[in-house]
Amino acid sequence: MASCRRCDIRVLVAIVCGLLTTIVLGLGFWSIMIRIKRGTYAPSSSIPIAFCRNGGTWENGRCICTEEWKGLRCTMANFCKNSTDRGFTFLRIPVGRYGSSLEKCDKNTLNAGNPIATRLCNLNENGEITLENATIGSCNENLESLEKQIDNISVGSQNISAEAQILTSDVGKLTPENITSAVNVVGQIFNSSRNASSEAKLVAVTTVSQLLDVNEDVFQKVPADNTFATLIEQMEDYSLSLGNKTVVKPNIAIQSVNFSSESTVQSTGVRFTVGKGSSNSLVSGSTSVSTSADSLDPDDQTELQIWLNTSKINLQSCGFVVYQNSKLFQSKTFTTKSNFSQKIISGTVNKNEKNQSPSVEMVFRPQHNAKEFQLHSYACVYWNFSMKDWDTNGCYKRGSNNEFLRCYCTHTTNFAVLMELKHCCRPKVRKTSITWVLVNLCISMLIFNLLFVFGIENSNKTNGSNTDNTTSDNNIIPKKEISVTSNLTCTVTAALLHYFLLATFTWTALSAAQLYFLLIRTMKPLPQRFIMFVSLIGWGLPVVVVSMTVGIIFSHNKNDDQWELKYRQEEICWLAIPESKGFMTSPLLWSFIVPVILILINNVVIFIIIVVQVLWKNNQNLASTKKVSSLKKILNTLSIAVIFGITWFLAFLMLIDDNNIRDIFSYMFCLFNTTQGVQIFVFHTVKTKVFQNEASKVLKSLSSSSGRVQSLPSLTPLRLRVRMYNMLRSLPVLNERFRLLEPLVVTKETTFSESDQANTGR
Repeated sequence: MASCRRCDIRVLVAIVCGLLTTIVLGLGFWSIMIRIKRGTYAPSSSIPIAFCRNGGTWENGRCICTEEWKGLRCTMANFCKNSTDRGFTFLRIPVGRYGSSLEKCDKNTLNAGNPIATRLCNLNENGEITLENATIGSCNENLESLEKQIDNISVGSQNISAEAQILTSDVGKLTPENITSAVNVVGQIFNSSRNASSEAKLVAVTTVSQLLDVNEDVFQKVPADNTFATLIEQMEDYSLSLGNKTVVKPNIAIQSVNFSSESTVQSTGVRFTVGKGSSNSLVSGSTSVSTSADSLDPDDQTELQIWLNTSKINLQSCGFVVYQNSKLFQSKTFTTKSNFSQKIISGTVNKNEKNQSPSVEMVFRPQHNAKEFQLHSYACVYWNFSMKDWDTNGCYKRGSNNEFLRCYCTHTTNFAVLMELKHCCRPKVRKTSITWVLVNLCISMLIFNLLFVFGIENSNKTNGSNTDNTTSDNNIIPKKEISVTSNLTCTVTAALLHYFLLATFTWTALSAAQLYFLLIRTMKPLPQRFIMFVSLIGWGLPVVVVSMTVGIIFSHNKNDDQWELKYRQEEICWLAIPESKGFMTSPLLWSFIVPVILILINNVVIFIIIVVQVLWKNNQNLASTKKVSSLKKILNTLSIAVIFGITWFLAFLMLIDDNNIRDIFSYMFCLFNTTQGVQIFVFHTVKTKVFQNEASKVLKSLSSSSGRVQSLPSLTPLRLRVRMYNMLRSLPVLNERFRLLEPLVVTKETTFSESDQANTGR
């Protein structure tokens, strides 16, 4: 009765597990085939197709818009429309910038060919986009003539500053000589001894911002003198005089912090933060300051943050200046050839003590294109005015994580992070390495399964079991009580099974390590010649283990003609299972069980990290992660678990003494691991874009050959959808909220003509 009951439990467990596996695989195939048949399958991608609009590009998990647009998808206007003021015509102007008039100075004037007037597009106190009145310049002035008027700046500072702004508005025409003259002019406007007006200094900030738009090649041709150094020092002094105000222009941001003399609470630290924007302009981002911060506190929206430790000094005021790039800091030792933003942050303090300076901590978010470059190394530096170059004295690296580079300095000045990048992580290279690891894993698994099915049984059980030598006349004393016939083929098969199963687990470990580098340590490059490196490990390491195991066993038992049974079993061609007292010295333990346990532990740790930090982590700032359903997260989790071989842990649960429980886990082990190849095929082949496209073509060709394509539906519902879409696009705010209402994908069979499109928009 007990044996029947145990048999019933085994059958029940097998049926339930089989049904569950069949249902899961069936649902997966069914959903995928439905998508293929409808022709609407779109594989998930980290870069949404046509997600960013109006010239925006998808970089580092978000849309980077042009200055004229903002919003999640670059669909909200961030510009002033074409306008006319005081007889001058202006085209579209991005918020925060001055637009140049279409009217130019006559060719007979000193300022021939340059715009006569400029006009500022700005945000008012309510956040509304407004146009200010046009500022008209003089065609008889140029930057060189303004430079000669420096001595009169205290009297006519506002006019000189306005002229300098107009003359630098067309950055494409500026020469190295123009830059030198402009820098000298604005530097003297910021000079406190010149007593220039606050309005003149505010316009001069715009001029500096415009100069930072000039091409890097032009800046490198400027004579190496103290021109830039003087301007930088004057900007630092200006940052102390704004009285808790902020000035933000497209390429420069200035923040001043004043501490009241009546305050009895000493500040522990001042933290200044620059937040991400929808574009590369600082105007689109945000700045904030905290006067009682204990440390750095960056978040997902932080692009740059600096913290001054003021707990040991009596601070009166401090100022911060952020430069969009390093063009004012022309280095002789570090050359820049890329277009990546290299922000510079300046921290300046005004204190009572002469000999004390606050320590500084900073975090920088690298702005390189992670699709094409990866960080190789970096240095925390400051600008040494005496050397006229970057220096590391007193600055130290505090490590990096996936998002930020951390620095610490013992003094205040202009700081930067100099990064060395490498072309080593282009999508094609990454995809090739991922495919290579997966293919090798499947090859090793396939060969092992074939050897297991066709070669696991010892042929001597059938071929040699009926051998009878009792009728022989040879009267020879036998050497052993039990005779075992040698079978070299079985020994070779056992060694091959040993090798290819170890290779399978090795490739799962390599796959785990690869995904860890690609998904977690995204800023660290894959090792050079990664494919060759993993190939040597994946196929070479198991060779070493198997060769050493067979070699050690043979060397210790070479005088024994049955030495093979020390390595393999007699009944089947697999590693020998020793008696309990010899288990600790058995080849099964040290050449298979221990390596497999170490690999599985490694895979489980990486699996948990990836699941927690990537697959199930919601970023509230990205719509793409908000929309991922729980079912899709579960499927993604299973796809990783299959590659990592997590289900092989069930083998250790089969060692439980209870027969019923052991039977349950035995069935589960067989079901999950015998279908591992099928699971890999479903998750990593059937769901790929290439397979979907080819399968869709095959199904379409079969359906077209079997009969005529179904009649086209009426275009009326489609036209109504397009009208609704056009109406929503005309309302920027609604368009941002209803961004999911996009036109349906129209196939060739339902495409309507341009005249129909024109009619739907009426």
